[in-house]
Amino acid sequence: MSDAEKKDVSVAEEGAPDMDAVEAALDEGLIDITSDDAMEEPSVDEEMLALQIERDELRDRLMRALAEGENVRKRGERDRREAEQYGGSKLSRDILPVFDNLRRALDAATEEQKSVAGPVIEGVELTLKELLNVFSKHGITPVVPDIGDVFDPQHHQAMFEAPVPETVAGQIIQVMEEGFLLHDRLLRPAKVGVSSTPKSGE
Repeated sequence: MSDAEKKDVSVAEEGAPDMDAVEAALDEGLIDITSDDAMEEPSVDEEMLALQIERDELRDRLMRALAEGENVRKRGERDRREAEQYGGSKLSRDILPVFDNLRRALDAATEEQKSVAGPVIEGVELTLKELLNVFSKHGITPVVPDIGDVFDPQHHQAMFEAPVPETVAGQIIQVMEEGFLLHDRLLRPAKVGVSSTPKSGE
C-alpha cells in the first residue's frame, strides 16, 4: 500500500465515530436522543380534554342550529296562518263601501217607494243579506254599538261630541256608520257620536 493510500485510510478512520463509545454513552445516559417534538407530545389526558372541548363546542353549535331551524319553522307557520286569515284585508276594506251604499239605499227608501218598487227594494235587501253571508264566511263581522253603550276607542271612532240630556260623557248617542272586524283585527271602526254631558256633581 502506498503512503498516500495509508494516509487516506488514516483520515477516514479518524473521522469515523467510535460506535462502541457511542453505545456506552447511551447506556450510561450521557447522551439523550429524545427529540424536542417527542417531548412535547400531549398526554392521553390532554388529548381527551381537547376532544371533550371540541365535542362540547360542536354540540353547542348543533343545538343553536336546531333552535334556529325551529324558530324559522314557527315563523313560517305563523306567517302562513296570518296570510290565510288576514291576506284579504285590503279587498275586504274595498268591499265595505259597497255594503254602505246598499245600506244607505235601503235606509233612504220611503214607504211609498217600497210599495211602488217593492221587487227592487227586495232585491237590494237580498243582495245586502248575501253580502253579509259572504262576510261571515270569511271571518268579517260587523261592529254595531247600541245607543247608550260606552265609547270604546279600540272599536269606535268619535265623529262629534254633544251634550244630550239623560246621558253621561262617553256614552254613544248616535251610530253613523257600522264598523267591521276581520277575525280579531279591526278593519274599520264604527263611526259614532258621543255624549259630552258631564256626570252629575261635576
